[in-house]
Amino acid sequence: MELFAPPVERLIEEFAKLPGIGQKTAQRLAFHVLDLPKEDAERFADAIREAKAKTFTCKRCQNLTDSEICPICSDKTRNQKVICVVAEPRDVIAFERTKEYKGLYHVLHGTLSPMGHVGPDDIRIRELVKRVAEEETEEVILATNPDTEGEATAMYISRLLQPFGIKITRLAYGIPVGGHLEFVDEVTLTRALEGRKEL
Repeated sequence: MELFAPPVERLIEEFAKLPGIGQKTAQRLAFHVLDLPKEDAERFADAIREAKAKTFTCKRCQNLTDSEICPICSDKTRNQKVICVVAEPRDVIAFERTKEYKGLYHVLHGTLSPMGHVGPDDIRIRELVKRVAEEETEEVILATNPDTEGEATAMYISRLLQPFGIKITRLAYGIPVGGHLEFVDEVTLTRALEGRKEL
């Protein structure tokens, strides 16, 4: 016996497919949508449809955009010779929030994961190599996460780009601001020591 009407069950199932959404949260979201006035629910559905129909990847950096070339790549005031390689579009937002980075980006749309059956052809590595070969790139910053997949991806890209003779750097990792040394794990502390700089 189904607990809810089939359309409600289907809505819950669709919400449950979203990353980080469990069954209870999916139910809460479904009931919230059902409680919305009809116009608000339609506006929500239209926003999803419009985002799917009008969002593409930038031909240059692979970030999400609604035009052929994204605003960041189009901005001539940015350093066109530095590319920061990130795994996902949301990582671009994290860097842009700092207001410190003034170069370009390249979005991979994932990381290498043998366990997840994600190989080099499944993410946007080929496009990065093509960019470096065709543009006047001087530095590539590898800014993937410091987890197993992120490290493997950074190492793989580093080896691919070595023949171009450009500067290849990796983000420094260390102790978070406000952190205490006694709570920091050995790997992070080692990275912090390796990435130390002169004052």
